[in-house]
Amino acid sequence: MGFLQGIAASSGIAIAKAYKLVEPDLSFEKKSVEAPNEEVARFQTALQKAKAELEQIRNHAGTALGADKAAIFDAHLLVLSDPELISPIEDKIKTENVNAEHALKETAGMFITMFESMDNEYMKERAADIRDVTKRVMAHLLGVQIPNPSIIAEEVIIVAEDLTPSDTAQLNRQYVKGFTTNIGGRTSHSAIMARSMEIPAVVGTKTAVEDIQNGDMIVVDGLKGEVHFNPTPEVLEAYKKVQEDFEKQKAEWAKLVNEKTVTADGHHVELAANIGTPKDLKGVVENGGEGVGLYRTEFLYMDRDQLPTEEEQFTAYKAVLEGMEGKPVVVRTLDIGGDKELPYLNLPKEMNPFLGFRAIRLCLEEQDIFRTQLRALLRASIYGNLKIMFPMIATLVEFREAKAVLEEEKAKLVKEGVQVADEIELGIMVEIPSTAVIADQFAKEVDFFSIGTNDLIQYTMAADRMNQQVSYLYQPYNPSILRLVKMVIDAAHNEGKWAGMCGEMAGDETAIPILLGLGLDEFSMSASSILKARSLVRKLNRADMEELAAKVLAMGTTEEVVEAVNSAVDL
Repeated sequence: MGFLQGIAASSGIAIAKAYKLVEPDLSFEKKSVEAPNEEVARFQTALQKAKAELEQIRNHAGTALGADKAAIFDAHLLVLSDPELISPIEDKIKTENVNAEHALKETAGMFITMFESMDNEYMKERAADIRDVTKRVMAHLLGVQIPNPSIIAEEVIIVAEDLTPSDTAQLNRQYVKGFTTNIGGRTSHSAIMARSMEIPAVVGTKTAVEDIQNGDMIVVDGLKGEVHFNPTPEVLEAYKKVQEDFEKQKAEWAKLVNEKTVTADGHHVELAANIGTPKDLKGVVENGGEGVGLYRTEFLYMDRDQLPTEEEQFTAYKAVLEGMEGKPVVVRTLDIGGDKELPYLNLPKEMNPFLGFRAIRLCLEEQDIFRTQLRALLRASIYGNLKIMFPMIATLVEFREAKAVLEEEKAKLVKEGVQVADEIELGIMVEIPSTAVIADQFAKEVDFFSIGTNDLIQYTMAADRMNQQVSYLYQPYNPSILRLVKMVIDAAHNEGKWAGMCGEMAGDETAIPILLGLGLDEFSMSASSILKARSLVRKLNRADMEELAAKVLAMGTTEEVVEAVNSAVDL
């Protein structure tokens, strides 16, 4: 039995076999073979296995993602049937008496180099196809597995170094019961996606990939941040009881699905959800979300090879607005950069992408992309209660420029006879300290604020939230962060505007009492956190929380703040 301590990233208990999502070791030694015909037969066996695997992936992609996504696998299958690639490999095995691995690598490498040197873009893409398919054949020759999360067909727990947004987007919720990673924190994208998928997750274990083998039985404890692998029968039984108790607790919270979020002394706040795609709406409705406080539109742009069209975007935005049936939907314009890349944009590599050319900075520079998105949003606005939010705003000038582009596109649509909603609230994410400091000036011009604490905390503390060595500085309850939050809320209220929060702090049970006392109007979180948060808010007295908030703002450390909350509130 083994044990790992990590960070509890998504609540719940998962018990299943491990599925390692890691790149396999494809290293080998060149060898002489005495029976080249047998070696050719071994190569043919690996080739047929690769073809069968690709056909399975293609069929799954066609069903789950559409024919356009499946087409790439048709191209891969053609490569594996091309005699101009296959015959030279077999000839090399026979004439040079070398092992199939060496013949495959040498021949494929020659074709890849040849295609990559061509000016024709189509031919360059063929090099990538050859690289992908020959890697798959090589894996079968070496007897190792190339993981593909999209074709998992049994209950598993994913084990990985980390999970990218495109990795998590491929996971089948029916079979993936949880995951654990070597790196990451509560605000890493893998953790956020786990919460939106409502599956338990433990991140930052440091050695899960090294310690856990494919097929090991593992328990992911997303309540305590623990991972047990090859547990004893006693530990397994104990966790089945914990899992059962947690499901009972969820059933109790579920009774609040149609209730208002009202404090014990009658003060209403709005609990909204953070979503990434229209598919996430089901979770919002099932968990009693009172709106969408953050629609991360970048997922429309990811896991594809070109920008989404205006029509594709319009369809997605319309679906979300209609699905929320008049409840508010805050849509964040494209927030690409940092750890979210779009390979097809060919953006320059940066030393520090989190502080670089991203979000509104990219959109104001690449206005064709920005204007297409704004047109799609404006066209969709008549189907619900749309609010538009610009990310990564650092100066008033940036907000004014973005607003001007929006107004230009609105005027064009109206001139074209396209119907647009009369009133669309326009706000900004407050995630840069400079913006929080002059929130009183922004409040004169914006309709609302949404505080993005995931970035606000890392920028204020000068600590990369993805860096394990400085993860101790990711401190949502630090008095410096709380004071910035108070500045933003007060600035909004002084101008008769509302202030929300869409960072993970909004769903944090230690932070909620303080945020309630500071006067936060809207709390937006993973849909799976809403009912638990509603249960907590209904136990709190707002007047008492205002006293608590005033007290913690005068403190000096995170530890003092946590102690004060634990003393005042029964969490």
